[in-house]
Order: sequence, then structure tokens, then C-alpha cells
Amino acid sequence: MAAAAAGPERTGPGAIALLGPAPGAPSCPHGPALLFVKTSQGKEEGRRFYACSACRDRKDCNFFQWEDEKVSETRLAAREEYNRNHQPSFTHQQNVDRYKNFVLFPLSKRRFCQECQQLLLPAEWEEHSGHQFLCGITTAQLKSPSQLLYPLENKKTNAQYLFADRSCQFLLNLLIDLGFRRVLSVGTPRLHEMIQSKASQEEEFSVRSLLLDIDFRYSQFYTEDEFCHYNMFNHHFFGGEAAREICRKFLYEENGEKVIMVTDPPFGGLVEALASSFKKLMAMWKETEKEGHDNKEMPMFWIFPYFFESRILDFFPSFSMMDYQVDYDNRALYKHGKTGRRQSPVRIFTNLPPSMIVLPEEEGYRFCSVCQRYVSSGNQHCEICNSCTSKDGRRWKHCVLCKKCVKPSWFHCNSCNCCTLPKHSCEKTDIGCFLCGKAGHKRSACPSLS
Repeated sequence: MAAAAAGPERTGPGAIALLGPAPGAPSCPHGPALLFVKTSQGKEEGRRFYACSACRDRKDCNFFQWEDEKVSETRLAAREEYNRNHQPSFTHQQNVDRYKNFVLFPLSKRRFCQECQQLLLPAEWEEHSGHQFLCGITTAQLKSPSQLLYPLENKKTNAQYLFADRSCQFLLNLLIDLGFRRVLSVGTPRLHEMIQSKASQEEEFSVRSLLLDIDFRYSQFYTEDEFCHYNMFNHHFFGGEAAREICRKFLYEENGEKVIMVTDPPFGGLVEALASSFKKLMAMWKETEKEGHDNKEMPMFWIFPYFFESRILDFFPSFSMMDYQVDYDNRALYKHGKTGRRQSPVRIFTNLPPSMIVLPEEEGYRFCSVCQRYVSSGNQHCEICNSCTSKDGRRWKHCVLCKKCVKPSWFHCNSCNCCTLPKHSCEKTDIGCFLCGKAGHKRSACPSLS
């Protein structure tokens, strides 16, 4: 089994654990399925099954197959036909050709169907006559497809919460200042289009970008060298080996053009599946030049909420979390704010030295000379922990009993023997261990672990 994850994605009675990609796995319209296992309280392991890699909600993709299930030839044929019928209407090359024709028309003949999310050629107007469409599509709109397309807001699959201009511009300026000239944009369409737009307008602009995204609608606006249809949950290139080769070629560092991967996955996605795919992209980069990459990781920005820090560090111990708050245009909860709950919880995780990441002082960030990194203004250095400990932008307080800093709203509960919210249910020892089902101890202290 290739690159299986090191532990369950979520635990509890009747939990489901991800085992990872498996050779010969069956496929759904989103590519090869992932292997999972059902676990139940008091049992070692349950029955294994395959499910869609991208959709955790069966309403979005109902693919399901037990690992030991024998599938008939009739059902296999029906599945293949279903997968074919659920592919896009046009190939990427056809969309590129359509775009070339589309831009030749005057503004009066440039239409975009909002219901089908498709650029329309005049010969297709009749079949879309009952749909709502936009007229007079300008070159500026074609250069900013993320604003023309409806965002897909299924938080577990697509979750196109698009970077606000503030964050997008900050990221691009930071990448340029760090000396990167190639950006592998994995699920970051707005950053990609900002780079593409600047490259077409400014002759001296030398940054290039390749977008990898599961949203095939972008193939209407970008060539095959600018966009690859890609599923980041199972490292699947829908364009096959040709698309893989485009990615490999892009990652090859020639003429000293440094490469960095910037990714903004759906926050409801499986962290283990994402980490597995990102490691494969890193391995692809390492293979491009064996001599110089032997003991290095491909530079990376993983943009994710701060409360996933421990999960990300499990898979990438070399990473650290920056204090910069990433905000989004179409997500009210992920907006930049100055105080308390108004602050966006989204951060940048990176394997670059923290001292290299310069954050804007005009937005309230400052450099901590002890930690040797930029932190938010509310993140005060704790002399006992010897670090700036806040994760959410507020000033945290040190608990002597817990021997660490905690959120300002938490207090130490003697029953739980840890800091927690004032209104909480104290841990009961008679609930029973998840592993063996017996009372008197928790999973971490279960004798069966030894």
C-alpha cells in the first residue's frame, strides 16, 4: 500500500480511519478511490472499504465498495460507463481551441452561460436560450476567471474560498522577495490568475505559475501548460502521463529559477490524504535534479487553519506556522480583523526558516528577536515557555500546572487536570476505553497498547 497515513483521521466509537491510496484501487469520476477501515469500540479493526477520495459526503459522490467484495463484470462495465458519462463535455484541448475562437469575436458576441458555467460560441446560443448568461465578456474578465465563475462552496470537496486581494498580493510579493520564480499553485486559482495577469501586462515580470486544481472549469481559460486537472486527495492527474510530464517539466529548476508549492486545500478535507499527495509532489520535484535535492524538501506554503497545526506537523516535522492571517473574499468567518473572534484562523505553514518570512508591520506584525520570527502584535513572548505562544492572535496566559500557555478564556480544571473552557463536561473515568471498552482508564493508558 503506497504512502499510507500514520493513524486514523478521527477517532471515537464507530470511527473511520484512512489507510491511504492502494494499488489497483477502483475508480469513481474523481479518480482512484481511497482505502478506509471502520473501527468500533473494543475491537482491533473493522472491515475495509473503498470510498471517493474527494467527497466525504455520499450525496456528492456515492461510490462505495468493500475491499473484499467481488464485483461482477456487469457492474464493472456499468461503473466504467457511469465514470465516462460524468466527465466534462469538452476535453482540455477542445476548451483551448474554443477560447482561441471566443477571443476573436467582438464584445457583442461574447457570452458566458451562468447556469452551465461555460463560454458560449454564437452557434451554441440557441441551445442555451432558456439560461441566464452574461454578455460582453471583456478581456479583463477572461483574465480573472475566479471572479467570472461561481465559487464551489462544498467545504469538504471544492471549498473555493478565494483569497482576498490583500492576502493574494501579500503572498505574491513575499514569493518575489524570497526569490521564487516558479509557483506550483495547488488549489490556489486566484494566486495563479494574479501571476498570469501580471505576466501578460508587465514585460519585466518573471514569475510563472502552474495551476493544479480539481475544478475543470478553469480549462476554459488556461492552456495545458498553465493548468492541470488534478485531485489533491489522491494525487491523480486526470490528463494522465502527459499532464504529469507537464508538472515534472515545470518543477525542473533551470537557469536558477527556484520553485515553491503554494496550496490552499479545502479545510474539511482529510489531512492524511493531502499530506500523502503533497509528499508525492515533493518527490516529483526531488527527482528532477537528484544532485541538488538529495537532502532538501521542495519549499512549500500550506495554507490551513491554525487548529490543524499538530496534524500538519505529524506529517511534516520541518514545518512551522506563521502568524499571518490569510483572509478570503467569500467567507465572512475568514476575514482579517484586529481583535478577538474577528480574526481569521487561517495561517501559512512552511518549511522555510521563519526568520525569512517578513510580515507587514503596518498590519500589526512585529519581529520577535528572541524567537527570530515575525508575530502578531497580540502574541506576547512568554519568558517561561521561551516563545511567542499565541495561535489565534490574542494574548495567551501561562498555566503553571499545565506547564504551557493557554487561551485567555480557559481556566485550569482540577478534575480534568488541564486547562479548558469554563463550561465543559469533566472527563469521566467510567466512560470506558475506546480500544478495549473497559472502564477505569483512557485510550492513552490502555494496557493493550503494550
